This record gives sequence, structure tokens and C-alpha cells, in this order.
Amino acid sequence: MFKIVQKDNPILRGKAQEIPIEDIRGRKIQKVIGDMKKALEFQEDGVAIAAPQIGVPLRIFVISERIHALMEIKTDTHEDMVFINPKIIRLSKEKKMTDEGCLSVRYLYGKVKRSIKATIEAYDVQGNKFRKDGHGLLAQIFQHEIDHLEGVLFTDKANDIEEMLPPQAL
Repeated sequence: MFKIVQKDNPILRGKAQEIPIEDIRGRKIQKVIGDMKKALEFQEDGVAIAAPQIGVPLRIFVISERIHALMEIKTDTHEDMVFINPKIIRLSKEKKMTDEGCLSVRYLYGKVKRSIKATIEAYDVQGNKFRKDGHGLLAQIFQHEIDHLEGVLFTDKANDIEEMLPPQAL
């Protein structure tokens, strides 16, 4: 099992490095992506993870295939979505306060004002550029994960932060 880096680790406060397009299909980057998927798989309450959260300062994030069920997305494939060198290219002006937590800020939750729609541009695991529109939870995830790549934690923006321990920890 992979250890998720926690909030006091300085790697979470640095700006992640862009990956040269020609390196995307290489063994090193593919291993990082595989490690991220495995780390996320073992986190029942997690829907996404950024590379810095496993201690790798690269501009990659993965959204779990579990998102399909949460959002009732109808697709033929239920696979983790990988975003390499992602950039938000459009955010809606309309924003909403949303509940948020983070695998790197364990058991703290708060409300963050996020755009309700977001369009992202990134590269896939093959090095192909793509765009993806998101609304609601997906738009929130895009913004949260891009924040990670910029060295920002949700607690930097959150209101009404409270600790909620899992039942087994009480």
C-alpha cells in the first residue's frame, strides 16, 4: 500500500513540475501513474489524487473510476481518468460553497467556494491532448487537484473547518 503524504510535508506546498510530452509514455511516468492509481484504490473515501500526494512533484492527477457511480456517469468503460499537465481553460462565473475533504488533510472537512463548471485541457497516458468539461462534483475535483499542483491545500480556502474522525478512530 502507498502512503499518502500529509499536510505537514513540504512537497505539498511546492509547485509541481510540468512533464515533457515526449516523456509521458516512458517507464518513469507510467510507473508514477500506476502508483497513483494503486494509492487511490486503497482509499475508500477518495475520488482523486495528485502526484504530490504520493511524494512526486509532477503535474499529474488521477480521478478514480468510482466517480462514475457517484455522478451516475453513463460510459462504456469504467476506468480511472488520468490528467497530465492539466490546465483549467474555463471556469464558470457562478460559484457554490461545497463540502470538501482531502486525503492529505485527513479527517478535516470544510466548505470551499468553487466554480460550478470547469473545462480542463490535459494529456492522457498516451500523450494525446484532450479537453474535458465538468460540472458539479467533477468541476470541484478539477479545481481541487489543480490546487494541489500549485501547492495549495483546500484548507487554505475553506470556511467552517471541522474534524470528523472515522467511526473506528473514536
